[in-house]
Amino acid sequence: MTVIVLTNCPPGLRGLLTRWLLEISAGVFIGTPSARIRDLLWAEVQTYAGQGRALLVHTADTEQGFTFRTHDHNWQARDHDGLTLIHRPSTPPPTTAGNPKPGWSKAAKRRMARR
Repeated sequence: MTVIVLTNCPPGLRGLLTRWLLEISAGVFIGTPSARIRDLLWAEVQTYAGQGRALLVHTADTEQGFTFRTHDHNWQARDHDGLTLIHRPSTPPPTTAGNPKPGWSKAAKRRMARR
């Protein structure tokens, strides 16, 4: 079993993958190609993905029963005692464009005035 997930990739790449795999949702392809075809498809994905990201998951003879590969993805695969885990880097807290003004908003003042 092979699953390929594309994010923000050109439509031509999706068309190329539909020759070998079934698109079950937008950007999610599934099928059972041979290992040779799977590797060729992954090479094409890496070549034509452009600014997009891609993830390949396929069955393998491992403890987990599968393995995966990523392309331009900020999550990283890490081996932990024979298990492949995903390391998701921490994201900085969102910053506000400016400091909010203290006190009530104009809309809140109008609502209180109507009471």
